[in-house]
Parts: sequence; structure tokens; C-alpha cells
Amino acid sequence: MSDIREAVPASEFMKKNLGISEAPLEAYLNYGYALLAIAGSDGEVSEAELNWLLNHQRMVGAPEEVIEKYKTFEYKNADLENLLSKITVDVATWSKSRTLLYHAIQMARTDNDYSLEEQKAVKKAAKLLKVEDDIALALNRLVDTEEALTALRKALLQTEVLA
Repeated sequence: MSDIREAVPASEFMKKNLGISEAPLEAYLNYGYALLAIAGSDGEVSEAELNWLLNHQRMVGAPEEVIEKYKTFEYKNADLENLLSKITVDVATWSKSRTLLYHAIQMARTDNDYSLEEQKAVKKAAKLLKVEDDIALALNRLVDTEEALTALRKALLQTEVLA
């Protein structure tokens, strides 16, 4: 693997949506590991959850060498606090805690089984990240709303029809 502290340019998606223009390889790596630890807190990272992570990380510009490491990461023994301490970007005002929590919720829900264990892990991550309860709840509701809007768009554009 390249130098772990080497800055990697962010994708246009990440620039547009998060205002981040670059991040070290270490940040990409540990961001994905933290998401795996949260989504896998119910004992398993489902295929849908892993695919969500791989696709998401490609979309934000993570190098393939980093993405490959996600597939073999031992998430069951991960130290979430340690992983979180290794995530840095080039924007001082970026909220790592809120963004990570938001993505963890999305990833954990992607298999249509947002288990109680995953919900507890999200709450634990929120506490570690010092995200207030009302913000954590709002992030959950944001994901609810986005899922509803996606379903509405599919219905309106006739990409999803009633059985």
C-alpha cells in the first residue's frame, strides 16, 4: 500500500456534497473500517451492507487498494474509538462525527434489517463522537426521508410499480 498519510484527491461527489477536496489514505481506510464496525455490530456485515460501502467509497474517491482492504477487515474486533481518531480531512469545519453517523445509518439500513444491535452501535458511536441525541435522531429521520423520496421518485418516473 502507498504511504498511509499520503493525501488523495477527493471525487467531485465528495467535493460537492461535503466540501472536502482531499484526505489521507489513512482517513479513507479508517472511515470504511469504522462503518464496517458499526454495521457489523449485529455479528455480520451483509452482502448488501458491504456492497453499499464499496460503492460509496468508490463514489467519494477511495483508491481501489483501500477498498480491497475493507473486504478482509476483522470488524468484529475493531476498536471504534481508535479508528475514529485516525480520520482527518482538509476541511477543519467538516463534521466527521455527524457525517460518519449519517453514513453508518445508511449502510446499516441498506439490507432492510436495521437490527437492534446496529441501532445500539449507532447510538454508541454517537456517544463516542459526541453527537447529541437530538442530532442523532435527526440523522435517522433524514435517512428515513431520503428513502421515502427515493421511493416517490421511482413511482413518479415509473421505475417502480405496484405489484
